[in-house]
Amino acid sequence: MSDRIAAMTQLAPSAALTVEKVTSVRHWNEHLFSFKITRPASFRFRSGEFVMIGLAGENRPLLRAYSIASPAWSDELEFLSIKVPDGPLTSRLQQIAPGDDLFLGRKPTGTLVSDALKPGRRLFLLATGTGLAPFLSIARDPDIYEMFSQIVLVHSVRRISDLAFRDELEAQLAGDPLVQDQALLQFSYVPTVTREPFPTGKRIGALIEDGSLFGPAVAGPARFDPDIDRVMLCGSMAMIRDTAAMLEALGFAEGSNAAPGDYVIERAFVG
Repeated sequence: MSDRIAAMTQLAPSAALTVEKVTSVRHWNEHLFSFKITRPASFRFRSGEFVMIGLAGENRPLLRAYSIASPAWSDELEFLSIKVPDGPLTSRLQQIAPGDDLFLGRKPTGTLVSDALKPGRRLFLLATGTGLAPFLSIARDPDIYEMFSQIVLVHSVRRISDLAFRDELEAQLAGDPLVQDQALLQFSYVPTVTREPFPTGKRIGALIEDGSLFGPAVAGPARFDPDIDRVMLCGSMAMIRDTAAMLEALGFAEGSNAAPGDYVIERAFVG
């Protein structure tokens, strides 16, 4: 956890947190679950941002930063989490049930947002594991389909059961009240599983190197082009480090809220 996130956990609960109710919980497997909570009427966020979530501790709340997986228009807030048996927070969080109370930070923030990107034609959302969460929000944001002609979501996991939200994504977000029509024409989902037999079994770096990331559903060059492509990265440190280095070598510049660029990562989770 970065110093920035650690500092946020020191904020006084009365000033920084609200108490919300768990509305639903979904266990994908023994290592992964997602949950929804009530959303305060005053809570606003940009697709891709994160917020602090927590439970009561002995002396102060136990808090951790979670990317918001729900779209910005939703009446509920959804999150995706791993299960850590000995984790101070996640060991308890995985036991939550509808009706339980959770702390919610009042101020979402982050750099994994479209405001930090320059205009482009293709947007690639590259995720490993629970790094999928912010991209679930971004992919259901109507504005993103106005900004880019193609949105390609790549999700790399170890096991097939780790492909959370696979059915919705393979259906190209059919049934989504705001983006289903645009997604049918503009959205592509590329799942890859590295430790079990699966049609695509390569890591993200290998998919980029051999060009298979740019399959038949992706129009344009079978390579990253800084003139037309924008990239968001979320997930393992190794994937982010290696992919960012590759993008930099191709002439991509990292963006931020203050200075939009060609690719972005969430700096709060790095270092």
